[in-house]
Amino acid sequence: MPATEETAESAEPQPGLRFAYVAGVTPGKWIRRWEERMPEYPLHAFMSDDAAQLSVLRDGSADLSFVRLPVDREGLNVIPLYEEQPVVVAPKGHEISVFEEVALDDLAEENFLDIDEMGGPDMALQVVASGAGLAILPMSVARHLNVKDTVMRRLTGAPGTQIGLAWLVGTDNPVIEEFIGIVRGRTAQSSRQPSAQQEKPKKAPKPDRRGGGPKKPAVAQRYAPNPDKGRGKGSRKKGKR
Repeated sequence: MPATEETAESAEPQPGLRFAYVAGVTPGKWIRRWEERMPEYPLHAFMSDDAAQLSVLRDGSADLSFVRLPVDREGLNVIPLYEEQPVVVAPKGHEISVFEEVALDDLAEENFLDIDEMGGPDMALQVVASGAGLAILPMSVARHLNVKDTVMRRLTGAPGTQIGLAWLVGTDNPVIEEFIGIVRGRTAQSSRQPSAQQEKPKKAPKPDRRGGGPKKPAVAQRYAPNPDKGRGKGSRKKGKR
């Protein structure tokens, strides 16, 4: 069954495995691998904003969540996956547009917006488009939002962000373990994958060929035994001629 994608607001408990992901994460490759290996088990995916990336786990909306680190790890298992490239976003026509990448030190005189104070990346980029300041975001988020009248460039000298996969501590579910293994790049034949650990049907034992069957009939001797065998040299009597 194909994976379904929904919004966080409309996500309701459904049978199968449910996971959430923040903007900038592209889960398509993991969904495809899941559908290849576990086609009988439905997979439901929906996007959540950064503010709800953990609450979807705690309120039961999702079994796993792709989160943007750092996060409060209390009560959670979290595995880091990959780092995101930071970019600086400026209004269209800004001088950064003539460069392929920009160093943070070269922008010391610029006004940078606080993403959280702006109400999130989407609203922050709308303010950037108005010319009120610049914003630093993960490249994946800036590309996902793709706000008109803005330009972005790779930013060096700025700390990057990291994407991780989180789920509740104490969760003992082989289906969740299967998905985690897929995200980590394990093959279907990996001994650490629950699906590969399922007991295989035992083969019927081979018949015992050492005995137990009907004995073969004794083969009759073709020649009479030699009466002189074993008597020693010269022991045979000579007959009269």
